[in-house]
Amino acid sequence: MENKELKIGFQKILEGNKNWIEFVSKDKTGRFQQLAKGQNPEILWIGCADSRVPANELTGTKPGEVFVHRNIANMVIHSDMSMLSVLDYAVNVLKIKQVIIAGHYGCGGVAAALSRQQFGIIDNWLCHIKDVYRIHAKEIDAIADHDQKVDRLIELNVKEQVFNLCTTSIIQNAWKERNDLAVHGMVINIGTGELIDLGSTFTSNDDLGEVFAYK
Repeated sequence: MENKELKIGFQKILEGNKNWIEFVSKDKTGRFQQLAKGQNPEILWIGCADSRVPANELTGTKPGEVFVHRNIANMVIHSDMSMLSVLDYAVNVLKIKQVIIAGHYGCGGVAAALSRQQFGIIDNWLCHIKDVYRIHAKEIDAIADHDQKVDRLIELNVKEQVFNLCTTSIIQNAWKERNDLAVHGMVINIGTGELIDLGSTFTSNDDLGEVFAYK
């Protein structure tokens, strides 16, 4: 039996593509023809898979200007080969200059990590966020309002993921070769559209600590 809603939803996607094709065909700058030949982005965006936080719209950038990796709660896990593959390609092939790890207020993944409820296989992923809570439990537990607890954990999670990224051999080896690579931690206020700098920027491994900074 045909599901009409599914068919309508799919047709909407195709119709949207037709509109995009028309837009591209009318563009006189030649940028789309140039993009067809290759990409040269300067930004790697590691963000949440949430549908409300698209990188290009938030940064006012055009197609071809941002290389993107997204997962639940913008995590940087050292054993995640998908993330590491994107990072390696971005840093060593595309030679990107800015890495942005972007969390967002109202993140369902972070909120779920603060609960005792089971959600399925994602629980194993959320354990990494629970580890961030464990590190900062004293500060989080001192906050009475639940939403404020979640928002603070969202900020702390971004900072921890920035640190995780900077401790990868990919980033540290790149810093040995060049001085034009920066890693930033930011959080998005979905309600206002603001991209907030958390003041967690690294341009070398100098501040990572002796155990984490490779020679």
